[in-house]
Amino acid sequence: MTAFLDPHRPWDMPELGPALGRLTHPPADENQGPLGVALDDIRLELVTGIFELAGAGRSFAMAGDREDAIASVGRVAWLDLWERAVAASADRVTAAVNAHCLAAAAESRFPRRRLRELLLTEDDTRAICARLGSGGAPFVAALDALDRAARAAGARGDRGGGALGWSDALTAAGRRLESAWLALDAAALAEQRRWREEIERIRGWRRPTWPVWLVTVVVLGAATYVGLVLGGYLPVPPPVRNLVEAWWSGT
Repeated sequence: MTAFLDPHRPWDMPELGPALGRLTHPPADENQGPLGVALDDIRLELVTGIFELAGAGRSFAMAGDREDAIASVGRVAWLDLWERAVAASADRVTAAVNAHCLAAAAESRFPRRRLRELLLTEDDTRAICARLGSGGAPFVAALDALDRAARAAGARGDRGGGALGWSDALTAAGRRLESAWLALDAAALAEQRRWREEIERIRGWRRPTWPVWLVTVVVLGAATYVGLVLGGYLPVPPPVRNLVEAWWSGT
């Protein structure tokens, strides 16, 4: 950090890769969850965005533009990337749930009207988004600390440890982002397990048999009654007497 502390030399930003930890791991096929929701591409897009911010900040720093360098990796930029990642993850969970519901309904011939009531809506997606992002509170707190450190660094210049405090706050934000993503990933697994139960209920649905039995009993009862009337075992109802007598005459 000596380059940062020298006002006559360009300064370097801290490397964020180590702070991001498991966020930088390559995609993995396992742990996609019971509905097969994979979020690795969203995770890597998030990391790419962070690295792009750091690259822009480093370019500004090398040009001696401290203010834009600090702003490039500021709270607003980090938070925007995080919120986009959370929203994309929620959309993917919603799409997977609805796709599995439709497949399960086709298998069990679940009534379409009832299925429309069960499919996830935009309100459901917003609720899922809130649950996925709930683990990001420490990350947001770290961004607040980064914002305060950035203001202190701007006010103090290279004196009074402002630059060092800002650098520490930046790497702390990276570590908290890793934790936030791991919490999101765990929440996504929980969402899949939760909705899988609903999907299995749709798949296990069977059309009620009582209407069939009711119609069968009514038809058999009517046929038995008609047979007893035509056989002379029961009195003939006046409204159909002529028909019955005509039937008897024909026989």
